[in-house]
Amino acid sequence: MKKIVLKTLGIILIGVFLLQVPVTMAADTMNELKNQQEENEDKIEENKQKKEEITAEKNQTISEVEDITNQISDYENQINELDAKISELNTQITESEKKIEEAQAQYDEQKELLDTRLVVAYEQGETSYLDVLLSSENIVDFISNYFYISELATSDTELMDSLQQEKQEIEQAKTELENSKRELDTSKAEKQSITTQLEQTKSEKNEKVAQLTEDEKTIQAQIDELAEANKSLDAQILKKQKEIEEQLKQQQPSGGNGSSNGGSSTGGGSVSSSGFIYPVPSGYTRITTGINYSSGQYHGAVDFGSAGINGQPVYAVADGIVVTAENLTSSYGTYVIIAHYNGLYTLYAHGQRGSLRVSEGQSVSQGQQIMNVGSTGNSTGPHLHFEVRTSPGTYSNRKNPMNYLP
Repeated sequence: MKKIVLKTLGIILIGVFLLQVPVTMAADTMNELKNQQEENEDKIEENKQKKEEITAEKNQTISEVEDITNQISDYENQINELDAKISELNTQITESEKKIEEAQAQYDEQKELLDTRLVVAYEQGETSYLDVLLSSENIVDFISNYFYISELATSDTELMDSLQQEKQEIEQAKTELENSKRELDTSKAEKQSITTQLEQTKSEKNEKVAQLTEDEKTIQAQIDELAEANKSLDAQILKKQKEIEEQLKQQQPSGGNGSSNGGSSTGGGSVSSSGFIYPVPSGYTRITTGINYSSGQYHGAVDFGSAGINGQPVYAVADGIVVTAENLTSSYGTYVIIAHYNGLYTLYAHGQRGSLRVSEGQSVSQGQQIMNVGSTGNSTGPHLHFEVRTSPGTYSNRKNPMNYLP
């Protein structure tokens, strides 16, 4: 009789073990798939950030290219104006040189006549004028000769002064025009040099814009690829989900509501209509961040962050099977995912390092401690990040936890 009892007990234990093994194996596979999805989501967020940075840099570069283009246009207008002015000055210089040449010839001719007359006057001395005066026949003739001599001397002097002044003015005008021409030539060369530099800078900027555009395309392709990978993983998770749900049905408590304590718990207080309790002690249920961040961006979870919450126990909100229990250095940090008998999944994140009290494939009861509140992973302070997900428990199936809590 004793042997029969022992055999029966052995068969039962083997059956329980065999029943547990598929759940553990399915949970392990689900864990791997979900971990891969989490890594993909992290990469997608990282790539989105890079894309935003590249887009901002590209927009800044495009703005700089537009500024450079405007500068080039301004300088080109200035150069065109300078070209017109130089052309006008060249014409003026040509005309001035012609006038100078004519004036120089006239000047030389008159000066030669004047010089000849002065030489004669010098050779004859002052007696020539005296002889003219003494040769006067009468007083009227004398006065006329005197007036003639005075006018002749004055005219010669004025002519010489006038020619000299005209020559100086023409020479000065020519010098000024030559200086203006050199100055404008220099300005034109400088403007042309600046334009060349601006064109080169514009070309470099355009090349950079093209490169940034290619970087954008590359990153977007990576994002699309990761998104497609997550879709594929979702399909695999869905397939494994059926296996886990089948095992959950086989192991579901007789009560059928996913809680094993008849509606109360020593862990998280009263039970909601969904069969959930709070995942933290009753004195630490204050929510610091809701389903949306203050910016309006979707959070997909609630954060419990009351003062003194660090190190407090984290409870399973209902009976179920642990799908994931892992320590990450980023993202969720130390976290747990539990599949419940009502078809929902719950995620508990940012627990203290080393505080995990459950493992993949393990059955847990409502109110059972699974870890302690901490601040691991992508966290700015001690709090519990709590998610509720519908089947098949993927990232895109997050729902507002407040609809399921007491």
